[in-house]
Amino acid sequence: MVDPIFQSGNYQVARKLLDAAALRQEAIAANIANAETPGYRRLDVATDFAEQLKASVRTGDADRATELKPKLVEDTHARTVRPDGNTVEIEHELLAMNKNAAEYEFLTEVLSKNIKQLKLAITGRSV
Repeated sequence: MVDPIFQSGNYQVARKLLDAAALRQEAIAANIANAETPGYRRLDVATDFAEQLKASVRTGDADRATELKPKLVEDTHARTVRPDGNTVEIEHELLAMNKNAAEYEFLTEVLSKNIKQLKLAITGRSV
């Protein structure tokens, strides 16, 4: 009875995006930690994840959306900023961290509202 609520398209997409935001936060933390490591290559969530998620939403393929998993890859667009080959720009990482935190907060709010609506439907109380 509750399963259809958690299988809705919006809920599944928000959940997948939240997974990607959590993984991106790990990548940003690793990037910042390795900002001084010679030869370190910047990590990020694979861009094809977002493209595949968009495509599954557009086609209405909910099964495909639930099977998608974000993964970390080397950022091929990052340019070498130091003579030792490191591709981490600390300013870029700090901006990415703030943007990711805002997205994560928004997505947690979306998911918690779904759960609050379910609780309201079950108990008849909003608190």
